[in-house]
Order: sequence, then structure tokens, then C-alpha cells
Amino acid sequence: MQHALGLAARALGRVAPNPAVGCVIVSPTGRIVGRGWTQPGGRPHAETMALAQAGDAARGSTAYVTLEPCAHLGQTPPCAEALVKAGVSRVVAAVEDPDPRVKGKGFAMLRAAGVEVDVGVMQEEATALNAGFFARIERDRPLVTLKIAQDRAGHTIPPPGAPRWITDEESRRFAHLLRAQHDAILVGIGTVLADDPMLDCRLPGLEDRSPIRIVLDAHLRLPESAKLVQSARKIPTMVFMASEGGDHLRAHGVDVLRVMHGPDGRPDLTAILGVLAGRGVTRLLVEGGATIISAFLAAGFADRLEIFTAPNALGDGASGRIEGLADRAKFRKTGTRKFAADVLESYALRA
Repeated sequence: MQHALGLAARALGRVAPNPAVGCVIVSPTGRIVGRGWTQPGGRPHAETMALAQAGDAARGSTAYVTLEPCAHLGQTPPCAEALVKAGVSRVVAAVEDPDPRVKGKGFAMLRAAGVEVDVGVMQEEATALNAGFFARIERDRPLVTLKIAQDRAGHTIPPPGAPRWITDEESRRFAHLLRAQHDAILVGIGTVLADDPMLDCRLPGLEDRSPIRIVLDAHLRLPESAKLVQSARKIPTMVFMASEGGDHLRAHGVDVLRVMHGPDGRPDLTAILGVLAGRGVTRLLVEGGATIISAFLAAGFADRLEIFTAPNALGDGASGRIEGLADRAKFRKTGTRKFAADVLESYALRA
């Protein structure tokens, strides 16, 4: 199952709206005869890939799968049915699929056909891996990860005229890996106007894994000259605004949507996350500035935190402290890494 989870992790950021699943098929003699993971776009499924590799060797085997095999007919036949037809004698699954079309039905189909089923092996790890899929199904929103880069004093914006990078190159490379593992990335218009970012993944070999780019832009200040606009036909780009208009951006391929804003001028994050979930987004990385990050924290829409802290202080004129970041009682630390002189602290919302 540990191996199957490692395979499933390869699919993160590429399979929405489907879950990232891994499958390992083991022969009666204990030899791995098939491996598979969910393919880009969500199909083929992990079980289909593993069974194709195993061929006749699947008969009498045990299939280790990180999520309950599907039981409904979609664009492909049900995976539970495929396992039965292949002659698999036992299925070990990590966790039940929360999708009402599947929930328990895959296991029932297998048991009805005489296949032995065991559920719950490494359940916690499998649930964490597909937390985004579970959030979309059960809470009608994606999993939200806040990525923060700050100096030792908690500033996220350098003084005017100073270099814009706070963390070093190693930290920035890992941040690009985070982008590759998420379906979408979100920033505010302030970040776009200040930095004119691409918000893509530029790691060698992973350039095709850039997430959907999302900009919160209440008054539609995004210029047509922005890199996000000019590359919108290559990498999907969305803008949420508060008023009518946006045809000049749509002409470049930008998806412009209207969303309500409150009296404080902040966008309705509940509505935005609902729209994203409806479009199949399961994992959202928020890289916005202090205002956007603080808004997500205040609204309770932070499931994970990735906090990069540089050892230096940015000095006089630095700004961008994040409101609510000091209070982390709702989160548990899940890990600490060092990238040269920088420190990355990872947190997950307590259950």
C-alpha cells in the first residue's frame, strides 16, 4: 500500500476532478505483476493501468488500491467490474470513496463476485493524499494551501527598490513543485500589478504541469499586456471581478467571472471556492500577498500552510505582515525542511 500511495502521488495536480489513485497488483507468489496510477485528465484509472500491465498474471492476485474501486459506468467501465473479470481474488483498499456514485458500491460489487475485500490499510495517509478530492465532494470546495514567503520578522513585501525575492533559489524551486501538485493557483491583483508573474511551473520536465491561474480583481485592473493575459490561451486563466465587463480580456482567452463582494470590498470566497469546485478543482494553492492570505485565514479557508522563512530581515520599509498567521492553534505542524538558509514549516488543519 505504501508503494501504491507513492504511485498515486505522481498524479496530484493532473487528474482533477478525479482523485489521484495508485494500484499495485501482487501475484500469489508475492511478485508485483502490475502497477498503475491515475493518468492525466483522470483516465485511464489506476486499476485499468495496473491490470493491463499484469495481463493473465492478475488471476488469483491481490490488488492494493488507495481508494475504493469505482462502481459506476462513466467514460470507462467500472474498475470493480474490471478487477472481477481479471480474476483478482483479493482487494486491499485504503479508504472508501466519498462520491455518492461509488460510496460502498465498489466494495459491494467485489464481495458479491466472491472477491475478498479488506479496507482501512493506511487509511489516514490515503485520506490526506486525496484531501482535495474529499473536500470537493464533501464540502463543495477545493483543499486550500496557503504558500507564504517571509523574512524573520514576518514581512512578505521588501522595501521599495529592494530585490523582490525574499527566499533563495532552492526554496523557489520547491514552490514550483507545489504549483505542479495543485490544480489551480490564486493571487490578488496587487501581486499581478507589482510583479507581472507567469504563475507557471518551470521545473525541468514538469513544465506541462502548470496549474490554472486565478486572479481576484474586483475592479478589473488587469492590463492586457500582463503575462497572464498574453499566455491565457496556453495556460487556462480566470479572473473574478465585482462588476460587468471584461470582454477585452476574454478576447485573449481569459475566463472572466463576476462574483459578489462585501461592504469591506473583499470578494465572496465561499462563492469563488464553490465555482472552482464546480469546475473540478480539487487542490488550490494561494500565493497571493498579505491581503489575500489574511482573507483566507480570516474566513477559515486554510487547510494547509507552507511557510518559507528567510533568515534575514528585509529592513526599513518592509511590509506585508499577514493577519492571523501567528495564531496557529488550529493547525498541527506536519514537517520542517531546510533549503539552504531558509526554513519551510508545513502545517495541516487539525481534524
